[in-house]
Amino acid sequence: MARSVSPRLSHAAVLSYATTVHKSQGSEYPVVVIQLSTQHYMMLKRNLIYTGIARGKRLVVLVGHKRALAMAVKGKRDERRWSKLRERLLP
Repeated sequence: MARSVSPRLSHAAVLSYATTVHKSQGSEYPVVVIQLSTQHYMMLKRNLIYTGIARGKRLVVLVGHKRALAMAVKGKRDERRWSKLRERLLP
């Protein structure tokens, strides 16, 4: 549902975009806002937080729960990847 902006507040409206950490890889942005929530705890990975923070050129803002950030930082480091790369490289 679209909402209209009050004429009194229209001067404060700024065009912005949202993307995922994965899609932002290799790019930089002047300002990055990262929302952290325990609701989707499976996405709380240290490497995703690092990548998101590294995208910010001048300012990075973390919004959300301190617990979610702690979960991401303390989370499991080694995850088994099922790429079958070994099988593809070895005859």
